[in-house]
Amino acid sequence: MYSQLAKILIAVGGLLLLAGLLLLFFDRLPFGGRLPGDIVVKKKNFTFYFPLATSILISIILSLVLWFISRFR
Repeated sequence: MYSQLAKILIAVGGLLLLAGLLLLFFDRLPFGGRLPGDIVVKKKNFTFYFPLATSILISIILSLVLWFISRFR
């Protein structure tokens, strides 16, 4: 039981390390917040930003990664 938990923690740690390195070396991700479907409302003293398409894309990618990991357990 503990070996499975250890494998999961190592995988999550690796994903966090990869995400941290991406953020460190790329100031701004090329697709972050500029997808069609992201909602931006700009007024004089107010900006509202809702990354709808970005959230859906991240959800799909994470779902596929977790499905792929669970497939080999």
